[in-house]
Amino acid sequence: MEGLRVVQLTVHPENSVLLNMKLQVRSPRHDREVIEIPSKVSKLATPFNGSIASAKGDEYKITNNVIDLLPDELEYSIAQSTNHWKLTASVYEDLWRKRSLSLLTGEEFPIEKEQELLIEWMNPQPQKWYLDVGCSTALYARTLKKHEPKSEQVAVDFSDVMLQEARLKAEAEQVDLYLVKADGRNLPFFAGTFDGLSMGGTLNELTDELKVLYECRRVLKSDGTLFMMHLIKAGSWYGRLFQESAEWGGLQFWSVDESNLLFRRAGFKVEEQFTKGIVCFTKLKPN
Repeated sequence: MEGLRVVQLTVHPENSVLLNMKLQVRSPRHDREVIEIPSKVSKLATPFNGSIASAKGDEYKITNNVIDLLPDELEYSIAQSTNHWKLTASVYEDLWRKRSLSLLTGEEFPIEKEQELLIEWMNPQPQKWYLDVGCSTALYARTLKKHEPKSEQVAVDFSDVMLQEARLKAEAEQVDLYLVKADGRNLPFFAGTFDGLSMGGTLNELTDELKVLYECRRVLKSDGTLFMMHLIKAGSWYGRLFQESAEWGGLQFWSVDESNLLFRRAGFKVEEQFTKGIVCFTKLKPN
């Protein structure tokens, strides 16, 4: 199998070490088994196809540099299922994402301002590892990588079409990322793997948001940062009417206080936070 090297470590995997700057993942079927990902998988200018396996023999495909660690079919809400549509992936960032914050905040809020805040709060460093959870087209991972090319960026989503779109955009921008197909409720990484995590808009789509936040806390280092952007409950009656209709499709909305309680329950504390309209930005640290 091209590019495959299975590594068996004597250290405890739950302590999560990344040796020689290579990504090591946790086998989806055998929690204590380490699988090392060849670094050339992240070099998106060169297509990589093959497979990886743990020492137990469970095998996972890599297709066009996307590492598929989602072996089982899972159930998703209507809102989540739209992320499997190729049309959604193709228009998500260029048509919707670049305009959404201005629409949702009710004032001019270009995507560049969001990216500036992401960089300021995350402060990516060389040879540090960062995870974009529910990445869609990996906007956050690409932004951090362009700002600090010597950082290591991993982008995770359950949608293959979103990850393939992320690959195309990252290749066009000449940035290298690890693209992983996985579910946020069971992240295929060991505890304390990442120096920083980011999540942009995904929280509202989750069907088990507390489980995903627990997973984020587990894979984040004790001094790491989680950058969160999500939508909060509207204050106007017509805004709430719209949100209530969206809830039928699986979206959820919380007040700022309810959101912060959710973060605390998952083991985080709020370090910085501000809102624009119904958009909430939060810098979280582990308790």
